[in-house]
Formats: sequence, C-alpha cells, structure tokens
Amino acid sequence: MNARIALITTLVTTTLASCAPTVSRLTLQPASGDMMMLDGRAVTKAERGNVVVVASFEREEYDYVALDIEIKNHTTLPLDVNPADFRLVALGESRDTLSDPKTPTLPYLRAAANPGYESGRVELKQKREVKRLKTAKIINTVLLVATIASDISSSANNRSFGEWRSNRISHDAAYQLVNIKRAADHGTFANRMQRYDYEAYRWRELALKVTTVAPGESVRGLVFLPKMPQAQYIGLTYAAPEQEGVSLLFRQTETVTKGRKNRKK
Repeated sequence: MNARIALITTLVTTTLASCAPTVSRLTLQPASGDMMMLDGRAVTKAERGNVVVVASFEREEYDYVALDIEIKNHTTLPLDVNPADFRLVALGESRDTLSDPKTPTLPYLRAAANPGYESGRVELKQKREVKRLKTAKIINTVLLVATIASDISSSANNRSFGEWRSNRISHDAAYQLVNIKRAADHGTFANRMQRYDYEAYRWRELALKVTTVAPGESVRGLVFLPKMPQAQYIGLTYAAPEQEGVSLLFRQTETVTKGRKNRKK
C-alpha cells in the first residue's frame, strides 16, 4: 500500500473511530421537603412565602436533567414565573458545596435553562449542522479524487501480478472506506437534525414557560437543569423576584457506559 492510500485510509478510519459513543444516565431522588409516592413516582413539595413548589424527576435528556415542576401561587399578588429563576448548586456526599470544574475558585452553581434562549440556540445548531455536512461532502470528494488519481497512476506502471493484486486490494479498500465515511456523515446529519427537531419541540411544548400566575392559580411544566455529573446532591432553589426562595434537595445517581464498562456513583 503506497503512502497516499495509507494516508487516506488513516484519515477515514480516524474520523469513523472518533464517533464511538459514551452514554451517561443521571437520576434524581427527592431528599428534602414533604416527600410522597404519587403514581409510582417520588414527589416532593416545599413552601415559603405562600409560594409552593412541587417537583419530581422526569428523565435525563441529552445535556439536561428534567424535573416535572408545578408552582402554586398562594399569595394575594400575581406571581411572575421564569424557569431560569431556578438555581442549582452541586453538593458532595457530605452536602458540602463543590468547586466549579471550569473555575475551581468558585462554587459550582448553575441556572435552569431558559426555553426562549434555548430555542434560538437550536436554530443555530441546525444551520451549523447543514454547514458541517457541506464541508464533509467536500472532504469526501477530495478523498475520492485522490484515491482515483492514485489508482490510475499506480495502474499505469508495469507491475508483477503480486504487485497488481496488492495495489487492487488497497485501492478497493480505500474506495470502500470513502463510501463508508460518506454514509456515516449522512447518518450523523440525519440523527442530529432529528435531535434538534425534538429539542425545538421540547422548548416550545414541554418546558415550563415564562408566565404570570394569578393568585390562587398554578402553572406546571418541565424545568431542564444542566447536568452536574460530579455532584452527589443537587440543591435546587426557586427564587421569584421579590419573593423568598423555595429550596429542595435531590440525591443524584450517575451511571456512565462506554463500551462494556459501567461506572456508578
């Protein structure tokens, strides 16, 4: 196999190998508040300043952990609700505040996702994915042209049958790898666009919206918390403007799967 074919094969196989999946699953269980089992699900409730928050774990989803949350307004005034007003703090086994992985001198704090902002990000992801596929098509064309040029050049030389056979095998393999990469690129594009379509639906239909809740009324929806896989506990606080914060605590369990190895925390 000549150096050009070796380079093409290395480029293609390296690209395909980089797609090996790592799967992480997170679950949350209530560890504070008025806890109960409702329809087989652990639910917790906390109240402060006549604002009630009822929460249960829904599912782990991509970069988020989703909680099914209902906010009840028992005050005498309208209550402005914004899911981004939910604040998270990552806690260790002894419920001490962990350091931020990105900035170790700061505590590990995050805010819940803002559906309006995330909807805009989905549109950018879709545009970026279309651009990525166009780039992949150009690379695949370059690889194919290089393989054809190498095939023609090497076939023009006088070779023994053994050399011809080896050259034919190496080039056929290169053609096959280019075709495999092309199929993988299109498969990745389709999978990612399907995911982004769901994300758009998630922020539009499932997520708790920015709204105003009248006295005596309530609102319910999914609140998406950014993953904090290092945490053993998640401290969650809902603090509406000019209201006292309502706090809840959840025990977090993580399972990471890569290949045949599992790790639980």
